[in-house]
Amino acid sequence: MATPIGNLGDMTVRALETLAGVAAIACEDTRVTRKLTERFGIATPLTPYHDHNAETARPKLIARIQAGAAIALVSDAGTPLISDPGFKLVREASLAGIAVTALPGASSVLAALCVAGLPTDRFFFDGFLPAKSAARRSRIVELARIDATLVLFESGARIGATLSDLAAIIGEREAAICRELTKLHEEIARETLTTLASRSEMMETRGEFVLVIAPPDAQDAVMGDADLDAALKAALTRVSLKDAVAEIAAVSGRNRRDVYARALTLSRAGYMQDGTDDGA
Repeated sequence: MATPIGNLGDMTVRALETLAGVAAIACEDTRVTRKLTERFGIATPLTPYHDHNAETARPKLIARIQAGAAIALVSDAGTPLISDPGFKLVREASLAGIAVTALPGASSVLAALCVAGLPTDRFFFDGFLPAKSAARRSRIVELARIDATLVLFESGARIGATLSDLAAIIGEREAAICRELTKLHEEIARETLTTLASRSEMMETRGEFVLVIAPPDAQDAVMGDADLDAALKAALTRVSLKDAVAEIAAVSGRNRRDVYARALTLSRAGYMQDGTDDGA
């Protein structure tokens, strides 16, 4: 069951009726959900269901439902099962022959897509990127070739670093940063990734962030020589020659041997993180 992502006015009538009528509400954080139920005068008991207790809580919830109880599943905000363990509960309930019904409503993913001004016919949601820089860059390389609009979550503490990595690897694609969607201080910034990255130090970092990134253009399928050099130079200032070649070959559409040859030339000209050639 979806709950508001910031504006309590987005709660649906059906959701309110359901929350008031079930035996229990399974939620990520009872403190967060209690604010919602108290706001609407709902006295239904709350029971925690989150990453840390899911393995023990799930069988108990299944048993209660099999005994005849109706239970609602909510997340702290938005639609459950998006970046939370709810899908395992739905899967096990379905395997047990229990009917599962969705009550749609607010979703930060869809809200961001609606306001980004980017193609919505095909999109790929990847949740939060890895927190560590090397793993994050590696994941961005994988995402860069996906022929769809990308939707990502990010925290305020990492938004600057993430934008820098996205700009260095993906480049001049259009993008939108959606902060605090539906809330009082909602903010949407639409620019290229490079421009957004350059402004990240002046950005307000409090709140929840959703990034929406345009799909690759047809002409981006094979990177031109000038763009290849620019991408390699940026990569060589961050990572080793070997990693730079792997990173750029994955997103450039160019032959790995050609990318290595050009990277070697650039590294000898001084574009190198540590001045060493560790092979490709």
